[in-house]
Amino acid sequence: MSFWRYGIVKTAHKTMWLSIARVRATWNRLAGQPPVHGPTAYGVRLWQRWDDRTFVYCRAGTYGRFLSDYLANRREEFAFVDVGANQGLYSLIAAQNPQCRQVTSFEPVAATFAALTANVAINPGSEKVTALKLGVSDKAERIEISVPRGHSGMATLRPAAGSDSETETIEVVSAVELDRLLDGNLPLVIKVDVEGHEATVIEQLLACSQAPRIECIFYEVDKRWSDKDRIASMLRSAGFDAFKQVGRGHHFDVMATR
Repeated sequence: MSFWRYGIVKTAHKTMWLSIARVRATWNRLAGQPPVHGPTAYGVRLWQRWDDRTFVYCRAGTYGRFLSDYLANRREEFAFVDVGANQGLYSLIAAQNPQCRQVTSFEPVAATFAALTANVAINPGSEKVTALKLGVSDKAERIEISVPRGHSGMATLRPAAGSDSETETIEVVSAVELDRLLDGNLPLVIKVDVEGHEATVIEQLLACSQAPRIECIFYEVDKRWSDKDRIASMLRSAGFDAFKQVGRGHHFDVMATR
């Protein structure tokens, strides 16, 4: 069942929507269509970027329903921290839940951050969202990130990201700065999607003074460059004892809860 769902149906769904996106992007370019925003499969609105796979997947609902349903339906008060927010899909879903009191979104890439702030402005709950043009790493500094053309969600700090990428200098912060940026008293729900830098980000989150407030962390694992055992060990040492895997194969997500 999982192979059919994740291996066949999801792949076919992606292929169909990428074909639609190529047609839409070409038509908009030839016709000189101005940018417009519209609904996504997740109920939030995004400015349309048909030449970006990440937008297409948001529009089509390719990212599944586990985290989106959790954020939309949570009944207890919480603050949401979105590390690797990209265009803001999950930040916006969380902000529309009345039980979510605050959203802090980290997105260091300039063009993607501009898309994030533009999307926040057109959705309900925008007053809850603090968008930060920052990444998270093991020390505060300015470093280079690789951004693949046409797929903003694959931006990565990993070396040798590919020849079809642009390099940009970004600002990152560590646990020291997170103490201040995440200040508050509400339980924290955290999403980490940083293309191979998850272990470092989670290490810094657990090292900051706000760590006792963390109730759950939803993070991405790609076996090609992520050490899932190291991440799980760190989280268990911090008191996380429930791990729910979402997806299959070499690329999946995990919800860790304590």
